[in-house]
Amino acid sequence: MHSDDVFLTRAIELARLGSEAGEGGPFGAVIVRDGRIIAESWNRVVASHDPTAHAEVSAIRSACAQLGNFHLTGCTLYASSEPCPMCLAATYWARIGRVVFANSRIEAASVGFCDDTLYGELNRHFSERSIVMEHRPLPGALEPLIAWSANPTRITY
Repeated sequence: MHSDDVFLTRAIELARLGSEAGEGGPFGAVIVRDGRIIAESWNRVVASHDPTAHAEVSAIRSACAQLGNFHLTGCTLYASSEPCPMCLAATYWARIGRVVFANSRIEAASVGFCDDTLYGELNRHFSERSIVMEHRPLPGALEPLIAWSANPTRITY
């Protein structure tokens, strides 16, 4: 069996386990570096009362803690389903270079996990989104950004 299939099978097993435990939706994730599992998780949205407790985000948090770094360069994310917009964004922020998934977002939508509305919202100008968003540029609001940018010891990410 190809190593991708081994790790992807583990992500699918985590999806099943978490779902059967009633902790959240049927989603699992595994993060691998150099052929070794660094972190794994399943969806815990229901159990934690946290809408961000998706399998991928939880696995990313765990992998970063394990490696002591907020970048996961050189890692692969194995996900039981195609990552949602939040999880995909977290994957980019973590600098994960590769994602392997089993179920497409179309397959996930067929059982009630449809992200099409959110994908559409992200493409709209903030003033046209379904959540009211107001831009209020207060005096001094830019000062923290400018100070951070000027700090020669800042840690960029």
